[in-house]
Amino acid sequence: MAEVQTLPATLRRFQATDEGFRWETVSLKHYKPEGTHFRDITRQVLFGPESGLPAELRYFEVAPGGYSTFERHEHVHAVLILRGRGRAIVGEQLFEVQPFDLIHVPAWTWHQFQAAEDEALGFLCMVAVDRDRPIRPTSEEAEQLRRHPVIGPHVRL
Repeated sequence: MAEVQTLPATLRRFQATDEGFRWETVSLKHYKPEGTHFRDITRQVLFGPESGLPAELRYFEVAPGGYSTFERHEHVHAVLILRGRGRAIVGEQLFEVQPFDLIHVPAWTWHQFQAAEDEALGFLCMVAVDRDRPIRPTSEEAEQLRRHPVIGPHVRL
């Protein structure tokens, strides 16, 4: 069996700041390099492949009024809301979310996370290390989604 090089035992202390939740020595990154299909969101990779786990634990923070990309993919998400309020669109369902809510996003399910207009939304997201690239809706799919009676008025593309 091949030996895997992993991090030694570490402690990264949590720091609540005026700009949001942070952890010592964890880089604050842009959500994605560029685009107009998301707004005001950052990510921090708390545990990645170097941890020796087959999963990645990430923290996303969405500024008030911001949102993640509306997308789907083969890999599954396990999400824990840590702070704030907002909405989660998962498939054809719309969930009002708050701290400590758990959300399971199944494979190939459209999804999006949105912060309330007056409050940031912060959540942990666990995914497999080996995963596929997200897919955004085609123009035909986008038109169908906009007409959906439950999620249509809330989808941000």
